[in-house]
Amino acid sequence: MASKKKKNKGKNQMDEMNMKENSLDEEKAEEKAENNETVNSSDTENKETAEKATGEKADAETAEPDAEGKETEETESDAKEEEGESEGEKEAKDPKQARIEELEDMVKRQLAEFDNFRKRSDKEKETMFEAGAKSVIEKLLPVVDNFERGLASIPEEEQGTPHAEGMMMIYKQLMGELEKLDVKPIEAVGKEFNPDLHNAVMQCESDEYESGIIAQELQKGYTYRDSVIRHSMVAVVS
Repeated sequence: MASKKKKNKGKNQMDEMNMKENSLDEEKAEEKAENNETVNSSDTENKETAEKATGEKADAETAEPDAEGKETEETESDAKEEEGESEGEKEAKDPKQARIEELEDMVKRQLAEFDNFRKRSDKEKETMFEAGAKSVIEKLLPVVDNFERGLASIPEEEQGTPHAEGMMMIYKQLMGELEKLDVKPIEAVGKEFNPDLHNAVMQCESDEYESGIIAQELQKGYTYRDSVIRHSMVAVVS
């Protein structure tokens, strides 16, 4: 009986030890499970934080182009509005500007017409002056011819007399004044016949000059500036 009690007591002690070990194993398992849950929870939270940060970054990147696009649109809109205002102001100023341009054009036309009128008037005055000068010179040429004939008719014995000298002085004075007016005699004798300057009234024979050369001047011709007042009357060698 005593031996049996000892065995039972020993068995009970073994059972208690097993129970304690089991209890310790269960506690360890629970702690491990709790640690695993804590780690998993921490990983989940870190992952969620990372995903949230990534999402916010992506949203920020997406928002930046949108903001830039919005700013660009606003700038273009403002520019269009300003352009519209400028066009409106331009349209508003167009009538005044058109009137100014019209008046400027009228003034320019009038100035051009006045300038043309002045040039025409100057040309007409010059033409009238030349025509009047030619008319006066043409009337004076017969006087010159008579002076030359009178001087040529003075006898040799009277060449140095006061009368002959006085006629010569008047003739030189008259020719000097004509020369100042650009009236010049046309060269004839010894020159080739030119129908623009000479008027051939006869042909003659000459041993001194060749054919077509003027051998004799019957009446002196004159030019005024670049025009012929009177052609020379000449005899041309045949």
